[in-house]
Amino acid sequence: MISTRLTSASAGFLLIGGLALLFAADVLLPSLDPALPASSAWLGQLVAAAWLALANLNWWSRSVLLGGIYGRPLVLTNSVLYFITAMVVLRSVTRSDGHPALWLMLIPAALFAVAYAWLLFRGPIERDVKAHRRAQLGS
Repeated sequence: MISTRLTSASAGFLLIGGLALLFAADVLLPSLDPALPASSAWLGQLVAAAWLALANLNWWSRSVLLGGIYGRPLVLTNSVLYFITAMVVLRSVTRSDGHPALWLMLIPAALFAVAYAWLLFRGPIERDVKAHRRAQLGS
């Protein structure tokens, strides 16, 4: 199912970012924004906790039918996270002192924001609905 692949990819993206921030926030944050002192690593670790929690939620919900009214809390949560992430990182990237490595975060966040917003307002993909029905009949 397409929504399964989307949710798995989202879980992987959040897992990688969450682990990086959890264990290397004192290195990553000051390199991305020199105005941040190394002592602000706790802030990155708080973000890491949220990302790892959502990665876990996405991973355990990867086989759920998503779109429209199906899986709305999961879709809305991901949509809000990725939209806000994309907007904040876009603002940082467009500043003259924005670090170019932030593009590696902006592009996937924007793509996930669009994909989850599409699922939220469009509904489940017909191929996913058929696959979900076949799975229900098979079990």
